[in-house]
Amino acid sequence: MFDTGTTLESLNKMCQNTMMEHLGIVFTEIGADYVKATMPVDHRHHQPYGLLHGGASVSLAESLGSVAAHMTVDSEKFHTVGLEINANHIRSVRSGIVTGIARPLHTGKSTQVWEIRITNEQDQLTCVSRLTVAIISV
Repeated sequence: MFDTGTTLESLNKMCQNTMMEHLGIVFTEIGADYVKATMPVDHRHHQPYGLLHGGASVSLAESLGSVAAHMTVDSEKFHTVGLEINANHIRSVRSGIVTGIARPLHTGKSTQVWEIRITNEQDQLTCVSRLTVAIISV
């Protein structure tokens, strides 16, 4: 399903000088039908009550889904751009590391839909998100 030439090193290099680097998002695993990344939870990711900001979770989710979609197309012919994202915040997190995993729900020729599940260090679901991506010609 994914471009076999893609490596964790290349994904993490792509994050340099982006919001992903600022938030500490690190890609950690590429599977046959999923991409996984981690993000620390510290002062950069908090809302005023000291909890993981929902926007930070959505940033992790969109990063994962967008990169996963990008890995399924010929990037010289197509770009993948987000159309819509939603998220349900299930459990709060104050500190530690969260892990997100993106899996496809639909990979069509013109759109893709990805589900991103984010868990805490105890493997408890903290956020579930769905990202719709458009596939456009370059």
